[in-house]
Amino acid sequence: MSTTTAQPKATSAFVAQAAIAFGVSFFGAGIGILYLPLDIWQRGFLAMSMLFLVTSTFTLSKVVRDQHEAASVHGRIDQARLEKLLAEHDPFTSVT
Repeated sequence: MSTTTAQPKATSAFVAQAAIAFGVSFFGAGIGILYLPLDIWQRGFLAMSMLFLVTSTFTLSKVVRDQHEAASVHGRIDQARLEKLLAEHDPFTSVT
């Protein structure tokens, strides 16, 4: 007996919405930094901070995804071991 669980997939509409939201927010923050009444070094600092925030967010999301995938693999291995033990167990044998 094999039970497979379907992995949830993101729809194309969700992927498009996420990409559009990212693009709009990144563009908006960039325009905001560009038009702030600050010196060039202050704008540069804010721009570098924004870029660092974006790259660290991508890294964090990858780490979270990898941890989730690793946990689901361990869960499937544990489930397979349990199914094997249950399949091999004979409740009518006596323990002496």
